[in-house]
Amino acid sequence: MNIATITPRSLIKRGIKEEQGGSSTSNAAGSNLSFYGQPPSEELSLDEFEEIALARLKVLRMIEELKTRNIIGDAFSLVLDKTIKENLHEPAESAARAAASSSNSKKMNVKTAIQKAKERTDVASHYILRAAYCKTEELRRWFLTQETFLFRYQLEKVANDTTILKLFLKRNDLHFDPVPDDEKRNVTPQLLSIPNGFNSSDSKMSNKMPSATEVASTTYYKIPFQEAADLIAKRQCFVKAGYAYVPMRRIVTIITAKFRIALSKSLAGASRAFGTVAADYAPVAPLLNSMNSQYTGKEYGADGANGIGGGDGDYELTHLNIEQYKESMPLCMSELHKGLQNDNKLRHHGRLQYGLFLKGAGMSMEESIIFFQKIFTKIMTAEKFQKEYTYNIRHMYGKEGKRTNYTPYSCTKIILGSPPGTGDHHGCPYRNYDDTHLAAVLSQMKIGNAMQRSEMIKLKKEKHYNIACQKHFEYMHPNASSVQEINLSGVGDHPNAWYTSSVAYRAAMSAGSNDEKMTETPQKEATASNVVSPMK
Repeated sequence: MNIATITPRSLIKRGIKEEQGGSSTSNAAGSNLSFYGQPPSEELSLDEFEEIALARLKVLRMIEELKTRNIIGDAFSLVLDKTIKENLHEPAESAARAAASSSNSKKMNVKTAIQKAKERTDVASHYILRAAYCKTEELRRWFLTQETFLFRYQLEKVANDTTILKLFLKRNDLHFDPVPDDEKRNVTPQLLSIPNGFNSSDSKMSNKMPSATEVASTTYYKIPFQEAADLIAKRQCFVKAGYAYVPMRRIVTIITAKFRIALSKSLAGASRAFGTVAADYAPVAPLLNSMNSQYTGKEYGADGANGIGGGDGDYELTHLNIEQYKESMPLCMSELHKGLQNDNKLRHHGRLQYGLFLKGAGMSMEESIIFFQKIFTKIMTAEKFQKEYTYNIRHMYGKEGKRTNYTPYSCTKIILGSPPGTGDHHGCPYRNYDDTHLAAVLSQMKIGNAMQRSEMIKLKKEKHYNIACQKHFEYMHPNASSVQEINLSGVGDHPNAWYTSSVAYRAAMSAGSNDEKMTETPQKEATASNVVSPMK
């Protein structure tokens, strides 16, 4: 445990100023809803500093992924709620329960402790990522987009409860002028023609026209029309004399706009102060500088695919069966495999990327040596291979040098790594290939149809390399999300997650095919028995 500590407040007090109003404990009535007015003052260990930042980063990346994949409605909410719960809520709750159980105070309110722990994690992780993502315009834009979406998503969840919403407005010093009852009565005919978002049955916005009773019971606010441009464009408010009459639930759009403006100003201020702050707080500078390139998924070791679909070793990867598994490799690894076969060698970066992938896919060190030696010795002697390459393979498996057990490269590390030169085959094809070359490779490998390949090229142009890789998986593994045995988490974020899910998919499909054959055989035998049974 690294016992060095850092206070999130110290990251921003020297120039990274808080633009939002309100306090850091402005979460409304049990909801993790905050305007992030002030950073928390508690100290964090460096380990906790990194853990909670990466936990929030997983949530923001999931938001981007779901939006890019056009996941909407209940399916979107189901995945995002689960991601928030697993990464932000459950760890905070576990820590709070542990602290409560070890406390000498018998009167400690566990429920209150859990809520405070959730607030602390939420606010601290926001400020850490704010500091990490302020460095460049591209990073600021990404963070601003995802955080604003997360804020609105959580705000909409409580917007149906006017008591919570009013409390949130009050705590964050957000003042909107309510429409007096007599004025509301005068414009009731117009308000009846505008959806007020009221839906008493659930927490979702409704576009149904309100009844006279609902208009009478709903609080309306007069907002300067320029602040309600989005609502006006969607015809979701009534405008008169330069003011928009906005129902309580529609105020979400106005609040979100204010949040975005305030956060944008804070990020700009943070950008100007980042160099000084990073120099003054050297222990956290490396974490902040590398945060955007951190891999947040599962780490793969040397036991990646063993035992998938059955007994131990059923799907063990060896030099003898690697050809039958190459179709389960993502594009980056299948290109390395093809380059190895064509050139009978791989250069340094290619050997590391491919060798560690095979290690994570379950290939033992002995099998890896045999596999590479079998191919390399087509252009060199066995003695030269043993002398120049065997040590490197043993080193990857932690058997030489510092005996570090190296893990396979994540997609982020591959994408941000050294670009391939002439004769190289490493890297991410979606990142490094030009459009024409990539299109030719996808067509040659018969990945999807022409329209689907065009979609992948479009994603590549938009720099959504991970999503293009996910599309590759989707097109080559139809209905994979409905197969119970498959965990699709990490597909598009780590080559070994792609491989493991593909192997599991093919195993499930094979098992299903065998089950169908076994079911059909007794039926055929029974039918034949009925036909040929002798008459007594």
